[in-house]
Parts: sequence; structure tokens; C-alpha cells
Amino acid sequence: MASTPAPADPIDTHPGIHLSGEVLMGLRHLARRGVSPTTRTLAGLPGGIVTRRRGRGSEPDDVRLWSEGDDRRHIDRNATARTGILHVRTHHDERDRAVVLLADIRPSMLFGTRRALRSVAAAEALVLLGWRIVGDGGRVGLVVASGAEPVVVRPAGGERAMTAVTGALAQAHAAALSLPQSDDRPLTPLLTLAQSLLPSGGHLVIASALDDPGEDFDRLLTVLAERLSISLILVSDAFERSRPPGFYPFATQDGRRGTVQAARRATAGRSTAEERLAEFARRGIEGLRLDVEAGPEAYAPLMERLDAVL
Repeated sequence: MASTPAPADPIDTHPGIHLSGEVLMGLRHLARRGVSPTTRTLAGLPGGIVTRRRGRGSEPDDVRLWSEGDDRRHIDRNATARTGILHVRTHHDERDRAVVLLADIRPSMLFGTRRALRSVAAAEALVLLGWRIVGDGGRVGLVVASGAEPVVVRPAGGERAMTAVTGALAQAHAAALSLPQSDDRPLTPLLTLAQSLLPSGGHLVIASALDDPGEDFDRLLTVLAERLSISLILVSDAFERSRPPGFYPFATQDGRRGTVQAARRATAGRSTAEERLAEFARRGIEGLRLDVEAGPEAYAPLMERLDAVL
């Protein structure tokens, strides 16, 4: 008789540790709250005039159910015939935004002392941003840096693109949690990979704590900033910002538990998050700090601000 498998450790299903594709898809409503994509598009006119872009683009974007007010000339005959329900095909401007989200879930990111792991917070923020971008007609792609081979989703538009992005993030994160402890791989090759997915003038958004990014990371990022628009979401855990001395319990993803003694953190000679962001800003790389303990409700307005400069 086959033995019943032992139940999984509760740590594996904790929402702050486990990354759910379903939950990431649900962030769509939080990301789009109070935003009207039809009125946010810049007209491209001098003086910063904001107006609705007239007409439609020439590139197919997505197929959706017909709703009151849609132009009947845009009805998709194939989808309508197949389902028996009216569908319309949406289009986007050929010069729309192309954005690649680079999610760092390397071993050092699988750490957290408040609410969630840094890797989970990074994924939440990137997905919120992704929903905003596709909601405004842009295209979103993904590169995931982990302890294994990188995961790549090419830029695309619409809900199907975000379905691919959220599914890839959830699967990559589950795989990262199952891997044995190891040193971080450098992020530098991932920058080159992300660049290959973007046209000149495209947008790269990196969510990472930048622990051991690689010797050539800063130089390559500065070089790429001449060709791409680059933004940095610097993920920060409360324990990193303020670490009182004492004994701290810990648990690893393989179930090992223990206690470690930590002395008061010495800050002299070490850059704070704000200093690091200021240094990147001098190179033309915009950024913001993301506090892990805050959660998606607090991340949404931050991603709205970041979206406005992409």
C-alpha cells in the first residue's frame, strides 16, 4: 500500500512567501482604480497638452466582447462566428510603449522579516505596473532572474500578455523556493537579455535589492541608459533599514530553523537606499524605494507615479 505523502510545511503556502498567479491577476483592479486610460494618453503636442488620441492604431492588440459604444466596423468576424457572441478587435498605435519588467528573485531576494519576502514585494509592484501599462495600450514583457536559468516573456499587449507574465512569475518563484541555497548569479547578463527584447527608446524596469548585482552591472546599466529608458524599484526590508542588536530566529525554505545574533548595523561608509537612488538618478536612471512591509495598496500610487514617467 502506498504511503500518504506528508503534508507540506505551512511556510510554503504563506501568502507572503508563496507567489500566486491568481492573486497577481487580481491586482488588475487595484492597478487601474480611478484611472481612465482613454484620457491619459499624451497628444504629443508642445505645451504638455493632454487629450484623447483620436482614431485607432494600425496594429492588432486584443479581442474582447463588444460593449455599448464600440464601433461596429471593428467587429472581429472570426471570434464572433466561433462563439456566437459579438467580439471586437482592439488596436494600438504602432509607436506604443514597450516595457520589459526585470524581476530579481535570486536567492538573496528570498528573504523578509515583515509581511512578505523581498521577491514577493518585487513581483507585486511589477505586476501592478504591468497592468497599468497594458491598460493604456502598451506592451509588457518579462525577464526573471533567479537561481536557475532566466525566464523570458516577450513584450505583448492586452490581458493575455499579463496572463503570461503573472503565470511565468508564479512558476519561476515556486521553482526558486525549491532550489537549494546558493550564491546569487550576476544580473549583468539579464540586462543584455532584456535589451534584446526592446526597441531603441523602450523601457526597462528593474525590481531588485541589488545585492551582488555583478562587477560590471553599474557600467552596463549606465551604457544602456543611453539607448533605453531605465527605472529602478529598489526593494527594501525593514530589518535592513533598522536592525537593533539582539538574537533573531530564522527559517529557510528547506525547513531549517535557528537563531542568529546580530550586532547594531554600522551605517558609516555604507550607502542608504536614498543615496543609491540619487547616484542612479545622476546617471539618468529614475528610481524609487519599495518597502516590503507596505503591501500592494501602498505600491499602487507608487507605480502610478512611475508609470507617468515611462
